Amino acid sequence: MILKSIFKWFEVKIIAKFHLGGFWPSVISVLTGSVIAQLIPVLGTLIIARQYAPAEFGIFSAWLGVVLMLAVAFTARYETAIAIEPDGEPRKVAVVSTLLTTLFFACATFVILIIAILINIDWINKVPTILLVASIPTALVIAAMQTWQSWAAAEGKYRQLSAMRIIQAASVTILQIGAGVFYATANTLGIAYLVGVIIGLVFSIILMPISGVSTQITLSMIEKFCNKHRKFPIFSLPADTINTAAAQLPVLIVASRFGAETAGLLAMTIRMLGAPVGLLGKSVLDVFKRHAASSFRERGECRDDYIKTFKVLGLGSIVFCLIMVFSSEALFAAAFGEAWRDSGKIALWLLPLFALSFMASPLSYMVYIAGKQHLDLIWQITLLCMTLLTLYIPQRHEIALQLYGFGYSMLYVVYLIMSYRFSLGDKR
Repeated sequence: MILKSIFKWFEVKIIAKFHLGGFWPSVISVLTGSVIAQLIPVLGTLIIARQYAPAEFGIFSAWLGVVLMLAVAFTARYETAIAIEPDGEPRKVAVVSTLLTTLFFACATFVILIIAILINIDWINKVPTILLVASIPTALVIAAMQTWQSWAAAEGKYRQLSAMRIIQAASVTILQIGAGVFYATANTLGIAYLVGVIIGLVFSIILMPISGVSTQITLSMIEKFCNKHRKFPIFSLPADTINTAAAQLPVLIVASRFGAETAGLLAMTIRMLGAPVGLLGKSVLDVFKRHAASSFRERGECRDDYIKTFKVLGLGSIVFCLIMVFSSEALFAAAFGEAWRDSGKIALWLLPLFALSFMASPLSYMVYIAGKQHLDLIWQITLLCMTLLTLYIPQRHEIALQLYGFGYSMLYVVYLIMSYRFSLGDKR
């Protein structure tokens, strides 16, 4: 009842104030499910933080970072083109094409991994065997889940989308907590994550059966889709792979330079700050890309959609910052124990980064709508260079993370300016 009251207030006060029409009611529909989907792992972390040592959590987070990069590569980013395609047969072709691409790249990566093991590459031996075996299946299932969720969002099936996220979040969290009771290691965190995502995928297939996709789709139709959206594997794939790498590299670099414990503290900070950012941000993105893509196809621009979205995201960002500035350290210590107090300090250093991410991430879809993936690739390369320089040069982790947060924030400002110009379309 409390959550419903909050959503009702938001709809009356905020939507009415900014004249947001039917766009934001759809966001609230997605947000209702996203609140639960985000709340489950947040509450679960309160238990997980007491079961697993920071070092074990750091190892798991480093492994998950690599897996997420593989998941991005497997789709060739074709799933981001699903919402751009018109309703009906073209979108169904997009779904099938993306799934086949994902399976192909997963199989190719598996062959490469087997070869790497056989020739005894040094870094392979440093990865725990269980996590190594689980890496490709986990990335494959994550990529498939991303495709199903993109399909649901593109179709405007927000209830199914919310259900997919809730089931996946609950499955992963419950299994990780249950595994921690018996064997609290990075290996159990990884295997529990894999099984949880598989459960989420199975339920997603039940909610939106693949049988609903036309059986008349031919190889020539798939080839036509791939050629039409060739900018996605050429520009978006490397750009988004770099983006995912840049997002995961801080934990990997900090683990190698300053130890697994510091990496665990950073991973917890990213996880907890990312929760509220992803809560509304992801919900906005799911609706924004459908409405903005439709407006861009009809009018050649979507400035109004962009401005309305930017205003509310800006307001949410200010509220988020005010809460964290005055309660960060105490919040982490009270929620997870004194061992995690330093995560609160790191949160303050990275607060501008996450505040701007809250605004920029949903609006970044303008890159795909406007077909400016080549500019996005340049921005992502700059981001990667900044990440490496700020985290490798300083000798103290405090300075490294502060420089990283500042550099990332400035690049987000540039990204917001770019995405606004893209929204102007033919008006520029």
